[in-house]
Amino acid sequence: MFWKKKRVPAPDGSLQEIARHFNQAAADEEHFPSTIDPRIYHVQLIFEYFGDLNGRRVLDVGCGKGRFARVLAERYPLASMVGFDLAEAMLRHVPEGVSACAGSMTALPFPSGAFDCAYATESLEHAVDIEAAVSELCRVVRPGGRIVIIDKNARQWGRLKTPEWEKWFGRKELEKLLRRHCAKVLSRPISYWQDAAPDGLFLAWMAER
Repeated sequence: MFWKKKRVPAPDGSLQEIARHFNQAAADEEHFPSTIDPRIYHVQLIFEYFGDLNGRRVLDVGCGKGRFARVLAERYPLASMVGFDLAEAMLRHVPEGVSACAGSMTALPFPSGAFDCAYATESLEHAVDIEAAVSELCRVVRPGGRIVIIDKNARQWGRLKTPEWEKWFGRKELEKLLRRHCAKVLSRPISYWQDAAPDGLFLAWMAER
């Protein structure tokens, strides 16, 4: 299972609840900032695994205000960046040069193979259907393209206050789902900062279609 023991999967109707939550949260710049320090390892791992993104099509799934997309677009100005999120209020903050698109990550409105790379940083945890969301994330990446998922470790459940629908993951569960669609899959614990040892909270999954 993808949620901690005794937690139940979110019902279909919770999609609206999640959208309301993040549309309201868009006004909270302190906890939901528009920018991010490019030195954090979440960003550096994406840079390392994707390589040069100039001339490539990149999808940020669950982008929020586009803070990761902003950093990638600044580093690679010739990349075609798309920020996708459920909350339209969040998307109003997406920076110029990044295309914004609203919808559910369980039904991405893009053709199969539309992107060279796609990533989801602490956003898959909010999907109402994890299996469908992973399938869609993989579908929209071309064969040979790359995928990064960064999210929280189910073994660390309880360290942070979370909304009732949020799910944390084990390494093997997401590896298994990714292997249904990808030729290569690996995962590892990561830290928030590159010079700090992983403390178990964050995991990263890297896959190649």
